[in-house]
Amino acid sequence: MAVKSVPLRLDLRGDTQVENVTALVQQALAGTGLTAGLLTLFIKHTTASVLIIEDEPGIRADTKAIWDRLVPADPAWQHNTRNTGEDNGHSHLRAQLQGPSLTVPFSEGKLMLGTWQQLVVVDFDTRARTRDLVVQVIGE
Repeated sequence: MAVKSVPLRLDLRGDTQVENVTALVQQALAGTGLTAGLLTLFIKHTTASVLIIEDEPGIRADTKAIWDRLVPADPAWQHNTRNTGEDNGHSHLRAQLQGPSLTVPFSEGKLMLGTWQQLVVVDFDTRARTRDLVVQVIGE
């Protein structure tokens, strides 16, 4: 078994932006030369997450809407009140709930995603940022 890591970098705008990274991750996997195993996608930030969705405009809009309902922006979040100038307490909370990583099996050098499954990054922050991800592959 081999373990290989591939860094990825994205410029995102925040505000619950959903960015499809399936092709980038598949390209990173292809670059490892491994053909079967497990791939982990990890985002190195506390105000963004990775997940699997059916990536279409309705789900993108619903994703933003549900996060706005479940964890609304609120200046009274303790992160905001205890840290002068911060306004992204809700961004941290959303990312905590969604999580920073996911794992996908692969075979014959291809991600074993279902027909409608796509890998996306959701950037919950309140401003544009550069986001660093790690694709780590264990396989043969």
